[in-house]
Amino acid sequence: MRPQIVLFGDSITQQSLCSGGWGAALIDTYARKADIVLHGYGGYTSRLALFLLQYLFLLGSKKPPVATTIFFGANDAALRGRTSERQHIPVEEYKDNLRRIVHHLKECSSTMLVVLITPPPVDEEGRMQYAKSVYGEKSMEQPERTNEMSGVYASQCVELARELGLPSINLWAKMQETEGWQKKFRSDGLHLTAFPP
Repeated sequence: MRPQIVLFGDSITQQSLCSGGWGAALIDTYARKADIVLHGYGGYTSRLALFLLQYLFLLGSKKPPVATTIFFGANDAALRGRTSERQHIPVEEYKDNLRRIVHHLKECSSTMLVVLITPPPVDEEGRMQYAKSVYGEKSMEQPERTNEMSGVYASQCVELARELGLPSINLWAKMQETEGWQKKFRSDGLHLTAFPP
């Protein structure tokens, strides 16, 4: 049996196996070397992820994953008082939830490589355009997420990785280094576009 690499996250992870997605790229990179296992759940937050841990990552497993990415925060950072407020998780709780997820994974295997991925930046104008294209006149009047708030959650994710001595990918910062990132990397202001062929 090949080693397993688990991708654990929200809809951004769920969509990663689509053609040109980052998960699909990992499958291609690790073909015949490791099995990529997708645990991406649209709409999930770090709080909901805690409920899944005991079912997805079994304590005492004889073959725990060799590596796991943790990619939550895009939903946690939804703003109170806006259309997606039911997903809002306070930033302190978000950081604590990530810590609890990491601790559970390390209980499963102290040698497991755990990589924290920050929430990506939010293209607020893109979110508004997407909502109008889907809901028309009934669409939201203000974006349910902002890039500024996503950055707050991203900084907590990076800080936690540093505290725990884990690698992290600061997607929020890295994507914004590219001019025109809003259209180049975002399909609806939130989710990622496919890699070019």
